[in-house]
Amino acid sequence: MAMTATAAASVAAHADPHHLRVTEHGGPAPKRIVTGFGFWIFLLSDIVMFSCFFASYAVLVGQTAGGPSGAELFDQRSVAIETILLLLSSFTCGMASIAADMRNALCFQIAMAVTAVLGAGFLLLEAREFTNLVAHGNGPSRSAFLTAFFTLVGCHGLHVSAGILWLLTMMAQVVAKGFRADIQRRILCFALFWHALDIIWVAVFSVVYLMGTAA
Repeated sequence: MAMTATAAASVAAHADPHHLRVTEHGGPAPKRIVTGFGFWIFLLSDIVMFSCFFASYAVLVGQTAGGPSGAELFDQRSVAIETILLLLSSFTCGMASIAADMRNALCFQIAMAVTAVLGAGFLLLEAREFTNLVAHGNGPSRSAFLTAFFTLVGCHGLHVSAGILWLLTMMAQVVAKGFRADIQRRILCFALFWHALDIIWVAVFSVVYLMGTAA
């Protein structure tokens, strides 16, 4: 009987590596459930915020105040490279999650480091784009269109910056504490956050850059 119970516990742990399954009955929800629920609310609120920015951009995209439009400003080649870097970072982030599930610290650290480098490359290209626009007198105060553009794209860039800081923190925590259950849950939350940023960027790339240069 003892062997059977141990085997059952082992199977349950393997099936639920992040300890997200509810096994308790009655009483307040476990902390891990509350944390997971709260993080999903955070992601949904973030999506609502970006939806408002997209709506504002759609309304103001034609309000150039006699200045240049997106078709005259945007560098498709640079934006394409940014997109490739961010999509590749999503892949390496997924590989880091797999390595964490397998408790492979070396592969986890390598995958997370590559994710950080790709994210940093994305930010550098975006910063260069913003700097060039401002240097040529096309800053956010030039027109309502540019205000909406800098707000939407810049907010996404701030999220990527925060994600890189979070990523580095997770790397340090794994070194210090290993793959504890709470660390695993944080890695899962980070991966959801990073993939959500990639999805938002695909929308930015399609609505702002592709449609903007086609106009």
